[in-house]
Amino acid sequence: MKRTVLVSIIVVAITAIVISLIHFAFEEKQDQNVITLYGNVDVRQVDIGFRVPGLVTQLMFEEGDRVKAGDLMTVLDSTPYDSQLEEAKAAVEAIRVNLANAEILFKRRQDLIGVGGVSQEDFDNALANRDQLLARLIQAEAALAVAQDNLDYTQAYAPTDGVVLTRIREPGTVVNPANPVYTLSVSSPVWIRAFVNEPNLGNVYYGMEAEVYTDTKRKYIGSVGFISPVAEFTPKTVETTELRTDLVYRLRIYVDNPDHSLVQGMPVTVKLKKR
Repeated sequence: MKRTVLVSIIVVAITAIVISLIHFAFEEKQDQNVITLYGNVDVRQVDIGFRVPGLVTQLMFEEGDRVKAGDLMTVLDSTPYDSQLEEAKAAVEAIRVNLANAEILFKRRQDLIGVGGVSQEDFDNALANRDQLLARLIQAEAALAVAQDNLDYTQAYAPTDGVVLTRIREPGTVVNPANPVYTLSVSSPVWIRAFVNEPNLGNVYYGMEAEVYTDTKRKYIGSVGFISPVAEFTPKTVETTELRTDLVYRLRIYVDNPDHSLVQGMPVTVKLKKR
């Protein structure tokens, strides 16, 4: 009886060892086909501002608010631009009236020039006046379009879905076209900044599928979108299993961020499967 039990224990132990060895060999083979990288999340940012100078009157969002593409974010005082638009409209209308009169005079001169009713000089002056007013009308209509654009530019809209990272200005601030009012963090896609060493560089290619894991074991799918052509030393902020003095090449891995959990600077693990 004791011998039977002993044999059973030995068989179970041998079986467990065999299974462990098979599992270890399988995992080791898998690891050889996977490039494991370590990097950080980079989130694109957009500065929201105006294309014309003016006085900020409204800001619709606070820091941390989520916005959608096309949302009105901030407004300038439009009073001076309204006046410029009305002035441009009046200028166009005045030139049109003068042009209509010049057309009538030109046609009269044209009818009379053939029978000697007017001199060639009068006919030429009427033609020149008509053409000059046509050119002025084109110029005035262009100025009207600029005035309309300037009025439209007193409102700034979100160019993409995102989160308000910084509210830089407040109502009452006078801004120039170069002054940002908000900084918007783009929601998706985001990218991972990672680094690959030279021996593995030949196994990485554009469009290569990547699995991205956070420390909470959440998995995201992405693809390699940029491979730096220039070698550099591994940055100190990147945790790798290799020496920090190794030469590496920077990768940019684009990742969809549907749950908005990938945020700026978050450390992640990237797994690339070799062909």
